[in-house]
Amino acid sequence: MRFAITGGFGYSGRFIARRLLAAGEEVITLTNSARPEDAPVLRAFPLRFDDSLIASLSGVDVLINTYWVRFNHRTFSHQQAVAHSRRLFQAARHAGVRRIVHISITNPSKDSPLEYFSGKAQVEQDLIDTGLPHAILRPAVLFGGHDILINNLAWLLRRLPVFGIFGDGSCRLQPIHVEDLAALAVEQACGTTNCVINAIGPETFTYRELVEQLAGIIGVHRPIIQVPPSLGYTAGWLIGRAVGDVTITRDEIAGLMANLLYVDAPPVGETRLTDWAAANADSLGKRYASELARR
Repeated sequence: MRFAITGGFGYSGRFIARRLLAAGEEVITLTNSARPEDAPVLRAFPLRFDDSLIASLSGVDVLINTYWVRFNHRTFSHQQAVAHSRRLFQAARHAGVRRIVHISITNPSKDSPLEYFSGKAQVEQDLIDTGLPHAILRPAVLFGGHDILINNLAWLLRRLPVFGIFGDGSCRLQPIHVEDLAALAVEQACGTTNCVINAIGPETFTYRELVEQLAGIIGVHRPIIQVPPSLGYTAGWLIGRAVGDVTITRDEIAGLMANLLYVDAPPVGETRLTDWAAANADSLGKRYASELARR
């Protein structure tokens, strides 16, 4: 079989690519990024959302799609990502791709006031509308490798004299290790049935519990205080200006506080965040992970 991965040099894409290569499969990537030194060696095609997509996907049996954007920016947007994803799926159908594995998000909804979640829901529907066999994987938060959220929480805990949590911190989230997501993606790439899977890990945290446990694991002691979401966003914006990145968005805060990163479902991942953080405590949060630099 021949597999294509959008973003095979990116975060989750490189873990999926490594698993397929280790199994002896032929893998290509559609990407606009140069290959980092630690990324797998793949034949790369430009990720251009035009007629060239059909030629790039020619001969591909399974497409694994990790493409999305985390926030609106002057050079990209959620609305653009929806349109691009639709073109990608249509090109896959015209190229004769037999199955698509798509990485989505927990609790997508076309009725959501949050563009991230409404856009993800529309992309899922566009995939279904192609009529192609598919698997939709819905992770909440990823950790491991060069992750952004967990690493940067630890980075802030190491540097701020006090840590503010949004509201009372009771909102819940269910992180999954990126290797567990990659294993699930490869398993479903070889599957035959249409399915939607909530890709969550074995531990559920409130936001306060997550911050407290991370602080304890990396050995820092910080007062944890409740802050209004607007103040938390402002603080995040200021930190983002200082590091040249977008550390948090209003939609991300709203989605977290609305419990959209939590589902009532059995876990599919096996790696516990607390175990992984303890094993990586010496390096976790030592360096800031930039979303914009990654792009």
